[in-house]
Amino acid sequence: MNHALLLAVGIGIVAGLRALTAPAFVSWAAYLHWINLAGTPLAFMGSPITVGIFTLLAMVELVSDVLPKTPPRTAPPGLIARIIMGGLSGACIYAAAAATPIMGAVLGIVGALIGTYGGYHIRRALDNGLKVKDIFIAIPEDIVAFVLAYYIVR
Repeated sequence: MNHALLLAVGIGIVAGLRALTAPAFVSWAAYLHWINLAGTPLAFMGSPITVGIFTLLAMVELVSDVLPKTPPRTAPPGLIARIIMGGLSGACIYAAAAATPIMGAVLGIVGALIGTYGGYHIRRALDNGLKVKDIFIAIPEDIVAFVLAYYIVR
């Protein structure tokens, strides 16, 4: 159970970094049978339609993240999306471990808040300290989110 706890918080952190990357990886993992959500209320996450929707939305998010007019992730719309996606993704991780999805959702939300605020402050500090364009920080952040998500769902 402690393993699932860490994974649920971890996938929440991914959602805090990139709101739609976490559910995209979780849905792919369910679709590929890396995690088993069959027989749970979250089984829809493994459907081809869900995989397609979250994959498309995650790609759009990657592009919009580097646009100059994109609001910070801590602004209410982005924060709410990260909380919801962290909760959903954490619930899936817990359900796949045959544990109660509610606790996984709570842990995913905690992780999403950590990832949102931690990611925001680290990115700002790197932007200001290194004096580089934001895209040079955003792309490595994308890579961190992808690698972390992959290792959590795999």
